[in-house]
Amino acid sequence: MVEIQKSEFKARRERLLAKMDSNSVAIIPAASEVTRSRDTHYAFRQDSDFFYLTGFNEPDAVLVLAPNSDTPSTLFCLNKDKLAEVWHGRRIGFEKAKNEYLFDATHELSELSEQLFNLLNGKAVLYYAQGAYSAFDGRVFSLLNTLRSAPKKGDTAPSTIKDIRLLIHEMRLFKSPSEINIMRAGCEISAQGHVRAMCFAHSGATEYQLEAELHHHYAMHGARHPAYGTIVGSGDNANILHYTQNSDALKSGDLVLIDSGCELQGYAADITRTFPVNGKFSPEQAALYNIVLKAQEVAFAEIKPGGYMSHANALAMAVMTQGLLDLGILTGDFNELMAKQACKEYYMHGLGHWLGLDVHDVGDYKQNNSERAFAAGMVLTIEPGLYISEDSNAPQKYRGIGIRIEDNLLVTPSGYENLTLSAPKTISDIEALMQSNKSA
Repeated sequence: MVEIQKSEFKARRERLLAKMDSNSVAIIPAASEVTRSRDTHYAFRQDSDFFYLTGFNEPDAVLVLAPNSDTPSTLFCLNKDKLAEVWHGRRIGFEKAKNEYLFDATHELSELSEQLFNLLNGKAVLYYAQGAYSAFDGRVFSLLNTLRSAPKKGDTAPSTIKDIRLLIHEMRLFKSPSEINIMRAGCEISAQGHVRAMCFAHSGATEYQLEAELHHHYAMHGARHPAYGTIVGSGDNANILHYTQNSDALKSGDLVLIDSGCELQGYAADITRTFPVNGKFSPEQAALYNIVLKAQEVAFAEIKPGGYMSHANALAMAVMTQGLLDLGILTGDFNELMAKQACKEYYMHGLGHWLGLDVHDVGDYKQNNSERAFAAGMVLTIEPGLYISEDSNAPQKYRGIGIRIEDNLLVTPSGYENLTLSAPKTISDIEALMQSNKSA
């Protein structure tokens, strides 16, 4: 299994330190455990920015960065505690963390308040993500007030607070070779999970059983958690964009839309496939499906250095508008329909988003108030869809059909690499897979 080396996390901290003002300090807290009910917790998931800079996967730790100091990177973390570890699992401890994770200094978490006072005192700029963790905000602002109230002692607080996320998120937008390798692996695991779901699907099965097939495949291949709440929407449920109830039985003659991806070593995959429960598209389903597939294919042509999401979306919308016009779902003049974005009645969302440590990953979509062009190293989704709900104004034969096709693309120096290509998506490939499985 490909892993990110500790030296890469250290190099990221050094890159960030180089971007910070000279007389500054950055405070970056880890996530805390979240209570699920009474004394049980949700599975711990590290803060993405903290993980990006440290690879350290324990709760309540704090990273402090201070350029031009004797200890540019300092970690505060929970100390070893034999009794606590019996109940809640092993801790790395601050002494081992220093060498294993290549920090310049490490301290027990209990020393944070005292050490932070010294680290902040006399600095001109504080880099901090205000609002990310409200409880920690109070701790930081209380410390700043303490420094401001003691000028006679020579203590001074930073006069400027800057959002550290602006620097970190620009770094995260461009994936390193090791990040790309992890994402390739996670996308392949996810793609094969979709294959498994297609092979399992049959009339009378439930949406949650398809969900279970996916999650089982992820876990059995080293990805213990899905990257987000898996969507399995059959029939008209596919027209609910973020449907996660996944409780209905599958019916022969319906399509089922699955939007699911695993999380592997913190990195998300995000795939959508739509296929017939009985393994055979009806003429109406096929007509709509091919419109969405063609829209995705024309959008792919824009995924290259110098390309733009808005251009890709315009190409996709043109295909969907003409397709809906041909089927009589839209009526009127093509140019007028395009001008008023008429297809948005059936295509309500955007074409795609960045992908990485977060499913809807970080990174500005604009630069200097202009749309940002694609560049090598970015990873994004392209996911056109058409949603003809039962209560729509479309001809009756198309109602209750929801279709989305989503792939994960890496922008390369010469174009793109489709990381999720092995999940079948043409009608012929889907039908061949499902029919061969049913006859086996």
